[in-house]
Amino acid sequence: MRILGINALFHDPAAALVIDGHTVAAAEEERFSRRKHGKRPVPFSAWELPGQAAAWCLRRAGLRPQDLDAVAYSFDPELARDAGEMGLDDPWDHLRQTYARQAPHFLADALPGLDPGIVRFVPHHMAHAASGAFAAEGADTSSVLVLDGRGECASHLAARRVHSRLEPLRSQELPHSLGLVYEELTDHLGFLRSSDEFKVMALASHGRPRLLAELRRYVHPTGDGGFRATGVPWAEFCPPRRPEEAWTQDHADVAASAQAVLEETLLDLVRWLHGQTHDRLLTMAGGVALNCVANARIAAEGPFDRVWVQPAAGDAGTALGGALLLAARDGDEPEPMPGADLGRDWTDAELGAWLKTAAVPFDRPQDIAATVAQTLADNGIVAWFQGRSEFGPRALGHRSLLAHPGHAGNLERLNDVKGREQFRPVAPMVLAERAGELFTGQIPSPYMLFTHGVAEGWRERIPAVVHVDGTARIQTVDARTEPLVARMLGEFERRTGLPVVVNTSLNTAGRPMVDDPRDALECFGSSPVDLLAIGPYAVRRGDFFRSDDTDDASRRRGV
Repeated sequence: MRILGINALFHDPAAALVIDGHTVAAAEEERFSRRKHGKRPVPFSAWELPGQAAAWCLRRAGLRPQDLDAVAYSFDPELARDAGEMGLDDPWDHLRQTYARQAPHFLADALPGLDPGIVRFVPHHMAHAASGAFAAEGADTSSVLVLDGRGECASHLAARRVHSRLEPLRSQELPHSLGLVYEELTDHLGFLRSSDEFKVMALASHGRPRLLAELRRYVHPTGDGGFRATGVPWAEFCPPRRPEEAWTQDHADVAASAQAVLEETLLDLVRWLHGQTHDRLLTMAGGVALNCVANARIAAEGPFDRVWVQPAAGDAGTALGGALLLAARDGDEPEPMPGADLGRDWTDAELGAWLKTAAVPFDRPQDIAATVAQTLADNGIVAWFQGRSEFGPRALGHRSLLAHPGHAGNLERLNDVKGREQFRPVAPMVLAERAGELFTGQIPSPYMLFTHGVAEGWRERIPAVVHVDGTARIQTVDARTEPLVARMLGEFERRTGLPVVVNTSLNTAGRPMVDDPRDALECFGSSPVDLLAIGPYAVRRGDFFRSDDTDDASRRRGV
């Protein structure tokens, strides 16, 4: 079966292609359109489709739209109810239902040759659940928990995978939504809702949960696998913050209190689910599953032996989940996703042609990993562009900014480079076999979706990656799947004695992660980065901006 998955209705439009149960490609529309999150999650944009991402997925496999057996659209309008009936203040929500019903025809227009009759509606939270249960390694029998802002008429799903079946166990109907409560706080604190919730999580580390008791009146579990979460009067807890204003301790304390009540509620839901299934593995998806602080607490205090979180846990992941669910229902055996590197890539020759066309000075060192390691050891910042781009919001060694973790000032320096708030942390990248020496918590952690304690003796050695609360959001690197990144880490340790490199996403504030070579060159040219490592080639800032008039041949050393 050749199945294209589509997410489009709310935010993070994306496409994924699954062939005979194998994930071939997945990409978010923002990486093509260069619009953060693809679009805003308002009813008037619900018609917009991930047309470029979908067309690329098909090209990757050499398919035409008419070659597809099915298209999974991750929303079922037949399950939706009027927003007012669900207690939501969203008077134009009916447009979403109208656009969803017309999605097969919109898709046929976007992908000429596609038969609209093969488009199948997949319930939103079932698509989320499948993106966890069918994509995780060793999840043949496992539990799955989904939490987000909203789907058709719910904000939560507890389910169980048994071989090729995905069985719903419990859902929480709207208006109760942990995701919407967190979104409302995001807006109250002066950040962009449905976009900047991770900033609230970071800010929470600077506060005290002194308002936890009061918040429990509005957000709490019900003990039966559900919860109550609505109507929080945020203005009674702290004044709203305008985006240009500095945050105060009151703002941080409210964020800390909200984070604490979220974690409490999640732990109750996890324990209830385990009581129903007694499984060893929990998989998670939905936007709330991107809260790595909560995930770490679930892993540490919850009853499951192992927790696996879909790296594209937000709505983009429903494109993949919808396709995997249809594959399983139609008799294909879903395979675990091979990694998060499911997007575009270019050959060495193609990258060289891009650089020549851009007329920038570059060379091809004997070993790009060693060249990068030396630049980092000299306290330079490196833009790292290698292999296929990541699916999901985390930079995982393919589109990354790298730096030396041993200099505390590199946190402020990187936040300045990216133009973002100084309370935001950056993450450490470490070889999987070395991670246990430096960090405590769930290891391996290849997708940067848990926080970890930093071992005594290492906090002072890698201060740039230690958050104010003493934790770090690590990415473990397996040399079998990421040999180039592993070699770079080894070369850096040989020069510095540190087995860790700072890793943050290759972008600047408000822009999607870099995806193609043009994006990389634009980001490098506009940011104070010392070296661009693009495939086997090195573009050095000193050469990039040199003013002498040198002929093209000497500007392209070693090519």
